Amino acid sequence: MSTIKHKVSFILLLSVLLLLGGCWNKRELNELAIVTAVGVDKSDELFEISVQIVNPSQVASNKATGIQVPVFTYHAKGKSLFDAIRKLTALTPRKPYYAHAQIIIIGEEMAKEGMNSVLDLFQRDPEGRSDFNFIVSHDFTAQEILSVLTPLEDVPASKMFKSLKVSEAVWGTTESVILDDLIQSLGSIDHSAVLPSIHIHGDADAGDFSSNIEKIDSPAQLKYGGLAIFKNYKLIGYLTEQESRDYNFLNNNIKSTFEIIACPEEGKISTEIINSSTKMTGHFQNGIPSISIKLEIEQNVAEISCPLDLTKSKTIDALNKETSRQIKERLERTLQTIQQTYQADLLKFSNVLYREDYQAWNKIKKNWLTLYPDLEVQIEVDVHTKGIGTATKLKLD
Repeated sequence: MSTIKHKVSFILLLSVLLLLGGCWNKRELNELAIVTAVGVDKSDELFEISVQIVNPSQVASNKATGIQVPVFTYHAKGKSLFDAIRKLTALTPRKPYYAHAQIIIIGEEMAKEGMNSVLDLFQRDPEGRSDFNFIVSHDFTAQEILSVLTPLEDVPASKMFKSLKVSEAVWGTTESVILDDLIQSLGSIDHSAVLPSIHIHGDADAGDFSSNIEKIDSPAQLKYGGLAIFKNYKLIGYLTEQESRDYNFLNNNIKSTFEIIACPEEGKISTEIINSSTKMTGHFQNGIPSISIKLEIEQNVAEISCPLDLTKSKTIDALNKETSRQIKERLERTLQTIQQTYQADLLKFSNVLYREDYQAWNKIKKNWLTLYPDLEVQIEVDVHTKGIGTATKLKLD
């Protein structure tokens, strides 16, 4: 009996191994074109897809010749995005493989027309991932952005990805937005969202020549600007870099940044924001909604060019008060721009009010789009200085 059981077990194990051993849909690496970034443009009535594909012979450090460029771009037009993607196969020597794409660039004209078709395509793609970052090209097409060769980083998509992350972490003017986040944000009552924007700084015509990466100062460089604003799935404008940083303060998305404060008489103090926490609450009084925003900020003194004694508590108190005042006034101006100029609920006040009192919210929901621009918002900023450096007492003539 024991022998029979062993034989049955062996047969079952062998069957499982045979089933697992085959890869019916396997793809050899040398048969694929690895796509690192995708661009989507609208040209007249046609959709245009651009892909940035790695040149493996150049990216491999032990095989780079210096004769060829590290990436190639291919472009195709079609009556739909899917049509354009399929037409790319007539140009590329290998089948494009999108699973490693880091960046999706939406051309400005495409963004103005609407994001619906773009989101629909990338949601349905079985090969794609949901963690690639969406970016809007400002004043340039996505094709032009993808054609710029970048120094230091061989693959321009890697440069765009890393610059986005670094800028978000240490300056706060950008925001990483992946597919799932974008879909969730556009699912709000007014279908509003923000995306980082990018443009070509310098001589755009020089960007697609190898000479662009052979000079100490590249003639064309990719640079992030202010956040792009979407409402009803369409691009309606841009925040400035300063307004974008203020938005990130309000949205609890500041990891580190800086402030420049005027000294009492002359000179300036530069401080490093090392921590920022934002709490947002909703209120209803007699059916009228309002929002309260409180920011707790910690900073270090980074640079000073005026005669202040930082060892005195009254000096630090004055610095905290002035920093709080400056940030508060700026946040109020930026919020006014968001509420009244663009009338887009980018900070999702509707969600805050729903969580506070869903019954009261349901009573005003149908009128939200008219109530929002004049919604009362109270902002409170509390700054604490934690470090003053080693030069605690500085007196300048």
